[in-house]
Amino acid sequence: MDIRFDNAGVDYGTRTALFPLSLTLQERRIGVIGLNGSGKTTFARLINGLVKPTTGRIVVDGFDTVDDAGEVLGKVGYIFQSPQNQIILPIVRDDIAFGLKARGYTKTQIEAAVESILDRFGVSHLGARRAHELSGGELQMAALCSVLVTGPDILILDEPTNQLDLKNRALVQKTIAELPEAVIVISHDLPLVEDFDRVLLFDEGRLVADAPAAEAITRYRELAD
Repeated sequence: MDIRFDNAGVDYGTRTALFPLSLTLQERRIGVIGLNGSGKTTFARLINGLVKPTTGRIVVDGFDTVDDAGEVLGKVGYIFQSPQNQIILPIVRDDIAFGLKARGYTKTQIEAAVESILDRFGVSHLGARRAHELSGGELQMAALCSVLVTGPDILILDEPTNQLDLKNRALVQKTIAELPEAVIVISHDLPLVEDFDRVLLFDEGRLVADAPAAEAITRYRELAD
């Protein structure tokens, strides 16, 4: 993973959502923390082009998020805070297959890829289930399969343990820890990121800490008091 912010920022009219910043991200596990409205989600969405910078630029593995948007979307998967809004087809297996159909895979290739990704996460039993019947943890796993089946190198997860019970939170945490892909996690769940390689703390649209997890989390708690 090689993500470079070059004086990149975001303004919405007269409001600054993210003040310009320059940094390089190369670690395997990166946490992004901050209070609500701090700019952390804007920062993360810049990485896969869901948000365009109004100043500067972002380059992901050599691809500009504006000029090379298609290549960046193929490299960076994004799982939203509410995965039920991300799963667009009623049957889990069909939803996982959807992204592959759009890429021109054959029926045989799609069936093999869907079975492989379900098996990879030990959730083959979810394939025939309806999305609205799934628990929070099962929804996260289904969304994970739908995104990772297309083969991104980088995965961004927005509040992946939000509203999960202890059992499902533990499942999601274990799954994230075992992913071979580079991972960026936006979270208020501080224990989830406490063993990450690097943690970024945002406050009122500014990056106020870029440090090892323990240091960034301590600074966050000071801000929240």
